[in-house]
Order: sequence, then structure tokens, then C-alpha cells
Amino acid sequence: GWISVCDSGLCTMDAATLTYDTLRFGDFEDFPETTEPVWILGTKYSALTDKDEIFADVTSRLWFTYRKSFSPIGGTGPTSDNGWGCMLRCGQMIFAQALICRHLGRDWRWVNGKQQRDEYYNILNAFLDKKDSYYSIHQIAQMGVGEGKSIGQWYGPNTAAQVLKKLTFFDNWSSLAVHVAMDNTVIIDDIKMLCKSESPCAAAAAAAAFPQTDGPRPFNGYPSGANCSEDTLAWKPLVLLIPLRLGLSEINEAYIKTLKKCFMMPQSLGVIGGKPNSAHYFIGYVGQSVLKSTVPPIHRERPCKF
Repeated sequence: GWISVCDSGLCTMDAATLTYDTLRFGDFEDFPETTEPVWILGTKYSALTDKDEIFADVTSRLWFTYRKSFSPIGGTGPTSDNGWGCMLRCGQMIFAQALICRHLGRDWRWVNGKQQRDEYYNILNAFLDKKDSYYSIHQIAQMGVGEGKSIGQWYGPNTAAQVLKKLTFFDNWSSLAVHVAMDNTVIIDDIKMLCKSESPCAAAAAAAAFPQTDGPRPFNGYPSGANCSEDTLAWKPLVLLIPLRLGLSEINEAYIKTLKKCFMMPQSLGVIGGKPNSAHYFIGYVGQSVLKSTVPPIHRERPCKF
């Protein structure tokens, strides 16, 4: 399984922001020159000798931004998430990492110009800004109504976690067990019961719910020729989300050492946190700097070409 932390406080550690804007041309000007190790989602690097590997790792994490001109949410709602969708996008990023680990593995890397596996395109399809994509901004916003959030209202990390948990029930292809540990408590027996729960064959369910669309790839379903067996249903992969408040307006320094250890765990999916109009997805640390992926300026909705 994989673990992530949802933090309602702000981090006092310095931040080294690594996004496609800063890394697109291998620009490491703001990256610390230090002999201390770099930890990114459970993988250890050297800031001095492993910059190419760091570049490949960071640019292989899926990055979701504010968008505009997508179809109205709910048919008559917003056509942009600018100003309110930052935590929703961070939730998408941390969940996309879970799907990458689930279907491609932690060691998978995106390579420019290289044909990717079908699973990669299936994952991308799950997050398109369309009402029928499992983890789209449309689905998250509408599912949030049941959590007391109106469409267009900012989410906190806990709300994002609860909504994503609900949306996994429709994703039979991934067949994930998602547990949101409330009150700072992880109950092992509850997790075992959740992961052992029976579910229909994911391949058959996905094929029935999402029939083949135009083109060679299925719409967020199993790749052609894939099948499932009883072994795959014996234990569902676990995504463990732990909502925490590590401080009021900023993180309590007493938690920093433990938080760093979370980034060293091979099962780590990272940390999401922030405040209204300022949410971040943290993927690692070096020295006293956390590595974060930000939700940058708004981008226009454009058709995806695979």
C-alpha cells in the first residue's frame, strides 16, 4: 500500500519548488548545492551527482494546474477552477501518484518522445477535465456537495481526501482500497477488513461501465488483453490518507523530523497542504528545504492527443 499525509498547516521549512517550469530546461539554479541527501517519495539521491535522476523523477510526477474553458461543471456551473481548485488539483496529483505506483510502478519514468505503456494513457484519461473521467475536476467538485461543499468552494485537505475516497468506488480498473485515518488514528483491523473486501472482476466491471471508445486505447479501463484472477482480488492495494494538523498557521518544529521520515518511506505518496488560494503538493526534501509541486497560473482547456 501507499501512504500520504494531508496537512492543514503551513510548512515553515524552506521550499525548493520543482515544477515543469523550473525543470523544463534542466534549470537547477534554485536547487540547494549540498552534500545532504535528497529524498523524493522514498528514493534517495545526491544533489551533487544525481541531478539527471532527480530531473527524471520529478518530471515523471503528474502535474495538474488551474484550467479554464472546460465544459461547465454540472452543466451550468463554473468553466474554470481558477482561485478555488488548488487543493482539488493537489488531490489529483497525489492520487495520480497512487495510480502510477499501482499500474506502472514507482521506478517508472516518463521519457520525452518515447511511446508510453497503455496504462499511462489510462491514468491520464482518469483526470481529464471531463464529467465522465473518474477523478476529473467535475467529479471532485460534484462529489464534494455531499461533504457540504458547494461547487466552486475551496476544499481543505481532509475534504479532498474524503471525496477522492468516494470516487475510487467507480474505478474498478485500479481496484484500490482507500482509508482516511481520522482522529490521528490508524486502526489496523479496519484496514485489513477494507483490503480483503470482495469486489467483482475489475476487468469485466470496467469493460461494462466504460465500453471501448474510438481509437486503439480503452477509456480508463484495462489495457487490451488484460485480465484478472482470484489472486488479484485477495488483497486490494491500499491508499492510506492521514489528515493531520501539524500546526495552526505554520508547522510545529517538533513534527519536522517525523515528517521528513515520511518522505523516506518507499510507500510515500507525499503530502498535500495549504490554505485558501495557496495549496501545495510536497514530494520530498533536501536539508531543511521541502520539495513541492505548485498549482501554477491558469491554462486553457485543450483536447489531449495521445
